[in-house]
Amino acid sequence: MSHVAVIGGGPAGLAAAEVLGTAGLRVTIYDAKPSLGRKFLMAGKSGLNLTNAGEMDHVMAQYREAAPWLAPAMSDFDNQAIVDWATGLGQDMFVGTTNRVFPRAMKASPLLRAWLARLDGLGVTRRTRWRWTGWDDAGGLRFDTPDGPVVEPHDASILALGGASWARLGSNGAWADVLKDTGVDLTAFAPANAGLSVMWSEHMFRLLGQPLKGVAWRAGGYKSRGEAVLSKRGLEGGGIYSVSRGVREGAPLYVDLLPDLSVDDLAARLARPRGKASFANHFRKVAKLDPLRLALAQEWGRPWPEDATAIARRLKKLLVRHDGLRPLDEAISTAGGVPATALDDQLMLRAKPGVFCAGEMLDWEAPTGGYLLTACLATGRHAGQGAVHWLANTVG
Repeated sequence: MSHVAVIGGGPAGLAAAEVLGTAGLRVTIYDAKPSLGRKFLMAGKSGLNLTNAGEMDHVMAQYREAAPWLAPAMSDFDNQAIVDWATGLGQDMFVGTTNRVFPRAMKASPLLRAWLARLDGLGVTRRTRWRWTGWDDAGGLRFDTPDGPVVEPHDASILALGGASWARLGSNGAWADVLKDTGVDLTAFAPANAGLSVMWSEHMFRLLGQPLKGVAWRAGGYKSRGEAVLSKRGLEGGGIYSVSRGVREGAPLYVDLLPDLSVDDLAARLARPRGKASFANHFRKVAKLDPLRLALAQEWGRPWPEDATAIARRLKKLLVRHDGLRPLDEAISTAGGVPATALDDQLMLRAKPGVFCAGEMLDWEAPTGGYLLTACLATGRHAGQGAVHWLANTVG
């Protein structure tokens, strides 16, 4: 019986192991951490957004330039297939706002437990605290283990080692140096779905921790009507994550504090006589700005022009003053990694036959909203299927 090593116990690795085990292969999952699925469990703390129920054309568009080479994996295991799979593991699913799909339990732990039990039933072996360090001269897999260095024989392997953020959960990108040494040209890591660093002035401190709603963000070609939260370090939340790629690529970030009003309508309101009211009180009342949006207007809008139309334009396109994205390790996900050119259509490394790659270590990115886990699960299964086919044709 052929032995396949799955290196990395996140959703992509577990998805690959399920395909391999179902095919009757001997499978071992190796993970450097004491337990599997740590980042998966972290994602579930705020409600496990497993996939997105939108039309697949819309879903695929979220992957932008990576969509063409992800398409075979996604068509084999699309959003409906993910829902059916999770339901088969005993999870009642529902569709929330913006087509986000969640388990009714709103946690990752019940799904992970059921998933691991299924893998146990397929005879999949787990080895934790085994850190992969590369290959020996004979092609064996080298690991640092609690009992010292070990070399493991195998017939094929799946690398599902994650990106380069949240190192404490296992995704530290250290595998990149190993692959570079084998001749794989990697794309440099960069933060994706990242927060923004902002040095707030003192008058903003009382507002930290509050959610910013009813605004629109734009950075280059990226737009969002999502919320953000003011934190001590800057801005976090789906609204910022959705446009963080534009910021990363050098575009200025603007916020529209009143996206449901046109410039002309807002200017007409601002042109009303204000009597003895202060300027801030006047436009708070006529524009109906809540305290948080009013504070941001003062933070980034001053000094104000005299003309009502110019003020309206500024409120509709307020330049966000920031110090760039938060550090790579804090990002929800990462761009960069193994590019499409390094892989065949089964996600096997061209430079290393029998070695397949899956999940976030591949060079793709997508916004939050169910798209991240969708691609991790789909590419994990696709790599697993690729290994099954490759073994059938090479080992017999």
